Amino acid sequence: MLIAVIAALAVGTYAFRVTGVLLQDRLQLPPRIRHVLPPAAAALLGALAATAALTENGALAGVARPAGVLVGVLLAWRKAPFTAVVVTAAATTALLRFLGLP
Repeated sequence: MLIAVIAALAVGTYAFRVTGVLLQDRLQLPPRIRHVLPPAAAALLGALAATAALTENGALAGVARPAGVLVGVLLAWRKAPFTAVVVTAAATTALLRFLGLP
């Protein structure tokens, strides 16, 4: 049963994505909407990242996780290697939790 659900979701996701490619030439969006779509996508991604970084089970995540995310953001902004960003952010979160911060 689980495999059928996964397969159905995979097919649905693929169909949704390929529809955009197939309809690209047929669908003409007004210039105003074409201008607004890239910032809207960035805002949506930012909101999703902020929600994941700041909340856990519908409540605030505490201090450790947002602090780790902040360290990761700062390292990424300084153009550190991706591995260093992930490892340092995780280590910061782990250290703060080890010290007793939620």
